[in-house]
Amino acid sequence: MRRTALGTALGVAAVLGVQAAASGAGDRAGHDGPRRLALTDLGGGEAVLTRRTTEPFELLGVSWTDPHAEIHGRIEVRTRDADDGEWSDWIALAPHPADLDGRRPGAPGSTEPVWVGASDGAEVRISDGDGDGGGDRDGGGNGEGDGGGGGGVPGRLPAGLVLDLIDAGGRPGGADAAGRPVGADAAGRPGGADAEPAVFTAALPGRSDGPPSSAPRPEIVSRAEWGGEEIEEKTPEPAQYLPGGRIKAVFVHHTAGADYRCADSASIVRSILDYHVDVEKWRDIGYNFLVDKCGTVFEGRKGGIDQPVLGAHTYGWNAESTSVAFIGDFTAQAAPEPALAAAARVIAYKLGQYGVDPRGRVRLTAGATQKNYFGEAFTYGQVYEFDAVSGHRSGFATECPGDSLYPQLPGLRDRAAGDGGVLGLLD
Repeated sequence: MRRTALGTALGVAAVLGVQAAASGAGDRAGHDGPRRLALTDLGGGEAVLTRRTTEPFELLGVSWTDPHAEIHGRIEVRTRDADDGEWSDWIALAPHPADLDGRRPGAPGSTEPVWVGASDGAEVRISDGDGDGGGDRDGGGNGEGDGGGGGGVPGRLPAGLVLDLIDAGGRPGGADAAGRPVGADAAGRPGGADAEPAVFTAALPGRSDGPPSSAPRPEIVSRAEWGGEEIEEKTPEPAQYLPGGRIKAVFVHHTAGADYRCADSASIVRSILDYHVDVEKWRDIGYNFLVDKCGTVFEGRKGGIDQPVLGAHTYGWNAESTSVAFIGDFTAQAAPEPALAAAARVIAYKLGQYGVDPRGRVRLTAGATQKNYFGEAFTYGQVYEFDAVSGHRSGFATECPGDSLYPQLPGLRDRAAGDGGVLGLLD
């Protein structure tokens, strides 16, 4: 699992906590919302949720009341497999920066969501620690968060710590009885051999078509196909677009989490949206596009596949970029061929709309003062060079998109540019 350094060094020894078994499901935050289990603050910068039985869930994260309070140490969870009763290894959760989707009423502090598969038990341990400060989030313009003060006090945990559990609820809206997106083939890929995906024919109300691209538009499972009307009711705010109306770069992510069946991919996307909206109070799912290990591409944030949609994915750089998230954990294993091929098609299409060479370098204006994974410092309002196809860690202090996927980015750039990749595959 990836670990994010938000201005501090991770690696402080975690509190072992109490291992005694207990039962109880906790309270629901609304009928269909996440189940929330309160952690016990032990003092001295330590908190736990003792091992317990829960109602079924597939995705989780940890949140706390103040969005600008930071946890400087380590947040770890483990879960019990609902099928065989085995407990997982400890999973490290990376905190999300405050205001990643702008300042939102009621937004808490939170970690990333992690898919763990069908589970019915959970345990959490948190240990805070000293850090050197990873940067001041001055935030401000370019569609980024306003930042705001209030970092955490080392040795003191923020109030209101809870474990948030998301139940995928069986198959998502717009899926068939096997859990595949509507119109998918037996492998879960969108459309039949002779079928034209709905995304090619659906018009976006109130907006003209996006600019033409030098690369073909790939098959993409639309929001209507993987989520149906329910997600549109859940995300009623209008779409937002890049202030300059132009995509200059693509940031590549991985979602982390357990292995999965490709038939479950739509449920994973829906669960990520539920966490982003119900727990973190974002307007919508943060990623622009998501790609599963079988090569199925999902439309993420609303606004139109052919449009320069403003996402919430790479703190400080959202205003001039789009994102492609690989569904899965690619820390120890490389991304598979079908996923790379599909991601290359999406990248070629989106950068091709704006004449950007996937192998080129671009200049982006920093929307926040911070450091990236490599220790490179960025100052709000200044301009910096990036690869047109960059990993999340190049813009932010995170291990995302994983130690195994990150070295695959040069090949991904070549494929998106057409070198024996995208164009050859399409032929």
